[in-house]
Amino acid sequence: MVNLSVIIPTFNEEAFVEEALKSISFADEIIVVDSFSTDKTPEISKKYATKFLQRKFDNFSNQKNFALKEATGDWVLFLDADERIPQKLKAEILTTLQHPKHDGYKLNFPHYFMDRFLYHHSDDVLRLVKREGANFTGLVHEKLNCTGSIGKLKAMVEHYTYKGLQNYISKKESYAWFQAEQLFAKGKKVTWGHLLIKPTFRFIKSYIIRGSYKDGVPGLTIAAINAYGVFSRYVKLMLLQKGIR
Repeated sequence: MVNLSVIIPTFNEEAFVEEALKSISFADEIIVVDSFSTDKTPEISKKYATKFLQRKFDNFSNQKNFALKEATGDWVLFLDADERIPQKLKAEILTTLQHPKHDGYKLNFPHYFMDRFLYHHSDDVLRLVKREGANFTGLVHEKLNCTGSIGKLKAMVEHYTYKGLQNYISKKESYAWFQAEQLFAKGKKVTWGHLLIKPTFRFIKSYIIRGSYKDGVPGLTIAAINAYGVFSRYVKLMLLQKGIR
């Protein structure tokens, strides 16, 4: 009987995916859904995965929903290739699933930036859910939905987000396009508030309210880039509205 399935989406993750796969060796089923990588990601993944699937990428929700249909576990854990499940979290997951009190659980993700974990810049994200009734919605920063109550695990995920400053900014640029396209489809109009107030508030929320100032220069840098990501989103929306992408 399969109790826990783990789903990992990949695209050209040869430098990271093996450690991610090793960290979830305790799972009953490991599913890798790959967007036709051109590096050694498929070769590495096939050594560990119960199922290796390939699908042309269109958006994050469709990619994960595709893999979710292939899962057979009662519970499903979603993990990215640059994330790791350390021993403490592994033990907590296995203990929790023996007598679960909720239908889904959020995991804590401190950001890894400039060779250190930013414990004051972390996110609680729903990643562990009962398979039945679970699904993703949204094109970017996709939302995992589950039926029933949601709890939170204490141990942290090791999330190695930082692959170089340019890579981090490029990721923000990519997300901004997806978000702009979503807003454009809804007929959203850009105002000066979107260009000035929202980026400023994002910086204040990240740096002061969430306490990134306690993480030194890395905390300041990530707060500034996050603010830029919001500004970029609405600039791109303006470009889409003018038809000059």
